[in-house]
Amino acid sequence: MYARVKSLGIFGLDSFSVTVECDVSQGLPRFDLVGLPDAVVKESRERVRASIKNCHLDFPVSRITVNIAPADIKKEGSLYDLPVFVAILKASRQLNGNVENYAFIGELSLDGDIRRVNGVLPMLLKAREEGISAVFIPYENMLEGSVLDGIDVLPVKNVFEVMRHISGQEKISPCYNGSFTETIINYNVDFSDVKGQTEAKRALEIAAAGGHNCIMIGPPGAGKSMLAKRLPTILPDMTFDEKLETTKLYSIAGAIPKDKAIIDKRPFRSPHHTVSAQALTGGGVTIRPGEISLSHNGVMFMDEFPEFDRRCKEALRQPIEDGIVNISRTSGSVTYPSNIMLVAAMNPCPCGFYGHPTKECKCTPAARKRYMDKVSGPILDRIDIHIEVAPVEYDSLSGKKDEESSAEIKKRVDKARAVQLERFRGTDISCNAKMTPRMTKEFCILTDEADSLLRMSFESLGLSARAYDKILRISRTIADLDGSRDIEVSHIAEALQYRCLDRKYWNNDEI
Repeated sequence: MYARVKSLGIFGLDSFSVTVECDVSQGLPRFDLVGLPDAVVKESRERVRASIKNCHLDFPVSRITVNIAPADIKKEGSLYDLPVFVAILKASRQLNGNVENYAFIGELSLDGDIRRVNGVLPMLLKAREEGISAVFIPYENMLEGSVLDGIDVLPVKNVFEVMRHISGQEKISPCYNGSFTETIINYNVDFSDVKGQTEAKRALEIAAAGGHNCIMIGPPGAGKSMLAKRLPTILPDMTFDEKLETTKLYSIAGAIPKDKAIIDKRPFRSPHHTVSAQALTGGGVTIRPGEISLSHNGVMFMDEFPEFDRRCKEALRQPIEDGIVNISRTSGSVTYPSNIMLVAAMNPCPCGFYGHPTKECKCTPAARKRYMDKVSGPILDRIDIHIEVAPVEYDSLSGKKDEESSAEIKKRVDKARAVQLERFRGTDISCNAKMTPRMTKEFCILTDEADSLLRMSFESLGLSARAYDKILRISRTIADLDGSRDIEVSHIAEALQYRCLDRKYWNNDEI
């Protein structure tokens, strides 16, 4: 007796169709599972056997062969428990009903309960693409499954609900809910909490308006972390496509909060400086997204930047330049998106007080140089905006003046982003920081005075070609905030200020 049911698999960010075939034939009792399964999939034999028995069903005392096709792709995870269970019941004639238009995803407990699995959202997207009419998923994944329309997503708590639905005894209602698109985003932090730091706030406003990476340098307690944590509050709201793509990554990583249907806030990830390069970029035996990809469409904040392992810092080169992370392992190659805003923070020296107006630095010049050399020139060159965060004066901290709120800053950012969206309509570019060299040449039109200033600065400061492009893109963002069509001399002058700290801290013989 033969039966076949549909399921799905996942590799990297992509999903693929899976067919679970079961043959129950005469012979010595045996249960073989083939189709290139990993150790977790092989263990499903015991989970399925126990579930069938504990649900008071008959486990066939026959030769059972289950094939999970296609056999040339490795199957990973516990999500195949449910399709294997259904296939055995169909092949042994214990389950009546047509399952041709169904797909099954879920891990079984030994008593027949169905447990949550990772990667449900990308698998549902593939099922919809393949024309599958309905998919059974664990009840615990219901919110994640409610994101999609165009396919019936059937959340189930145990195998009895699956069997009753298939046999027509008790139908399960699909769980689609489109109201999540109207979610109001609330933050428990605000830029109005930050006293003083006008220059740093202005730099972060520019960074948010153009999607630029930035690095903040300043003494301990100046407010670098406080500023970085408030950056998401002024970023534009996520589009539905951005929410869906981000949620797919979090689904694969198993990081979607239990009370969330979709990731509707821009991610803010802050890995500790002891993180490994693999945890940052992604990988493992089962290739999973790392911190860089989990920051996709959001912010990755790297505090104490020099203290990160050199391999971690150098691993940022491709993601912040190309917006993707390529991971190659013996099991295959995976590309994850990494459209991130990198925000790094560091002290000016090991003790943190080099250049402080009132506190004396106790570091030797050699110690300061070793500390600054932990951040390589190529990485620094790829970071658009360099911000010096000065100590906050007492009058600013104790003053009664109301600081500008995140909502007010966000209005200006949204207005500048709207200009950019119109500018790049019809392309996959969404902000100035992602402009190609050709776009930079086309859209960064300088006045004669601005061109003269940039020419003089390029020669005197010894800027690289990459720095030249980044200055143009930053000045384009400043011009967008000002509502200016062309880039004027004031825009170039302000952009140049954000590319000068390497002269003070890295290329300074006195440090």
